[in-house]
Amino acid sequence: MTEPVGGRALGLTSWNDDWSGLRVGVLGLGVTGFSVADTLAEVGSRVLVVAEKVDDRYRLMLEVIGAELVQAQPLSSVPPELESLDPELLIVSPGFHPDHPVITWALEKGIPVWGDVELAWRLRDKVGVSGAGSAPAEWIAVTGTNGKTTTVQLTAAMLAAGGLRAAPCGNIGVPVLDAVRDPQGFDVFVVELSSYQLHSTSSMSPWAAVCLNVAEDHLDWHGSMDAYVAAKARVYANTRSACVYNRADELTLKMVEDAEVVDGARAIGFDLGVPGPSDLGIVDGILVDRAFHDDRHSSALEVTTVARLAAVGLGAPHTVADVLAATALARSIGVTIPAIRSALETFHLDRHRIEVVEIRDEITWVDDSKATNPHAAAASLSAYPSVVWIAGGLLKGVDIEPLVRARASKLRGVVLLGEDRTALREAFQRHAPHLPVREVTGTETKGVMSVAVELAAALAVPGDVVLLAPAAASMDQFTDYSDRGDRFASAVRNYLGSDPTDDNTPDGAAPAGASGI
Repeated sequence: MTEPVGGRALGLTSWNDDWSGLRVGVLGLGVTGFSVADTLAEVGSRVLVVAEKVDDRYRLMLEVIGAELVQAQPLSSVPPELESLDPELLIVSPGFHPDHPVITWALEKGIPVWGDVELAWRLRDKVGVSGAGSAPAEWIAVTGTNGKTTTVQLTAAMLAAGGLRAAPCGNIGVPVLDAVRDPQGFDVFVVELSSYQLHSTSSMSPWAAVCLNVAEDHLDWHGSMDAYVAAKARVYANTRSACVYNRADELTLKMVEDAEVVDGARAIGFDLGVPGPSDLGIVDGILVDRAFHDDRHSSALEVTTVARLAAVGLGAPHTVADVLAATALARSIGVTIPAIRSALETFHLDRHRIEVVEIRDEITWVDDSKATNPHAAAASLSAYPSVVWIAGGLLKGVDIEPLVRARASKLRGVVLLGEDRTALREAFQRHAPHLPVREVTGTETKGVMSVAVELAAALAVPGDVVLLAPAAASMDQFTDYSDRGDRFASAVRNYLGSDPTDDNTPDGAAPAGASGI
């Protein structure tokens, strides 16, 4: 009987299985795509990479590892070289839409379509906890619309403080496959997972998992909110010990209730309220654990206080929630409360996450460029009593109106930038018609933030926070959110460093490239 297309690939579940000669197409050649090609070449598979954009560095490295490359611009149909390969497996880099012609073609032919995380799970036993030949590292899986990176970093720091070798990886920037192949070995991988990655993952069985929250995001990719939620819910599938969920977000509870998990896995809740006996929460300003405590029905373990978190820059409500989620994940694998306290004392938020740039004349300038969706921006806006908000970019198909309606009363004014300004402008006209709204009309990347900062400074008064929390992706005008944040910080420092009496803008006139409504 002839083996079905892809039948061989489906049976490969270990580094030690025979991957040699397996014909694999790899779609995309960024950091993730190269990690896939490099891994498959190492196990002896025949690799053909198909990509639109090819960095010369990756082109040379593909030659070194013996992988083939087809560059197609645009990649709007199946290249003949891929058809000739007759692949037994297609690995797709994050970001390719599920209805991409190459993916549709593969699925119609019965070719398995995986992401890098699915491949990494199957190859996770290359290097064990104590080196080759021992048990593979445990996985802790983290997803959510907002707070993933912070929670991954917090969890990894807590695990390290508890004496475990922990590797933060995945969507955080280090491909999971690179962590899997690291020869030093790890006890635990803390894996940040985007909805794209979860969409093409099926066999992962983590020790613990969390979906921090769910709000509209990436609807242009998933096609609907239901599809986006379904992708996020995959994080809990086959979880073996702890399904951590947000008690303040009913969708995450439903995900846990509907998940097919390994017998014995517990549901562990967290939020900023008083916790139940299987939860983590806050009592009188004290973060407490009632989930991993022998006497949890009548008492709780004190973790830290909100005041202590605020003293080290972790006091914003959404950040406190991330701390509770990370604590639950770390506790699930045995990290002690003293170790968690130690990690929190020295932890610093990632750059571009509610990062204070400057404080001058009682006005605080804050870079939260990483707030790339309305949910993240809402969390950031809620941390301050009076804000001049710099917002806009690529909205990715989400509805911005609920955010404007909910937060307009706390705003001193708004500065709009980016490609999708119209939806924001119209939302403010409907819900806050008297609020000053200014627009950066120029499109030159170099000058966008300088104009935005000048407009914001003209609106701010002592006691205000000027907050860059765009609620949108950055790629319309910037390389990425980091580039956007760096340019904002530079523009702020340049503006504040100038002589305040040296004003070349006539009274009442707007800076070049600006407009007001």
